[in-house]
Amino acid sequence: MTTFEGSALTERQAARRQRVVLAALELAAEGGYDAVQMRDVATRAGVALGTIYRYFTSKDHLLAAAMIEWVEDLERQVGRRPPRGDTPAERVTDVLGRALRALGSSPDLAAAVIAAQTSGDQAAGVEQARTTAVMIRMLAGAFPAGTDPEVRADVTRVLGHVWFSCLIVWANGIRDLDWVSDEVCVATRLLIPDDSTTR
Repeated sequence: MTTFEGSALTERQAARRQRVVLAALELAAEGGYDAVQMRDVATRAGVALGTIYRYFTSKDHLLAAAMIEWVEDLERQVGRRPPRGDTPAERVTDVLGRALRALGSSPDLAAAVIAAQTSGDQAAGVEQARTTAVMIRMLAGAFPAGTDPEVRADVTRVLGHVWFSCLIVWANGIRDLDWVSDEVCVATRLLIPDDSTTR
């Protein structure tokens, strides 16, 4: 059962909340950040406007939560088709490459959720931390079983920071996704040399 702010949601409440999140994702994909208006979300989700505010304190909170939906879907895909590569660095690069391709397939949606996560909204910030936790969990799966847990945790956390900071640059139109990919690959090579992954 889904939880919200420490309270368990009933099955109906969870389904209603999910409809709201999916409606926000659809609107963001169609028109970006500005296209996500709470009244429009309510209409598309088939709920009252007040219902949305029971689950989300603001538009930025809603969009940041929608990002979790997106990244968890990516995690499920990675679970079905594990990272490819002969080394941890290659497998981490494979995971991040899939994430970048997914972002590139819906740039308006990606820019919208990134804008929400960097808005300064406290509730959105909490959701951003949860998104980062899912990304770190995915990256951790690219390491062999013998990897020192502390090394793995440190590397995945720092890579998560690099990943998110590069996405902010891209979302602001300063660089393209090829640049993001290059930066992440550089960070991966530096952080995961082949002779140090199992210390």
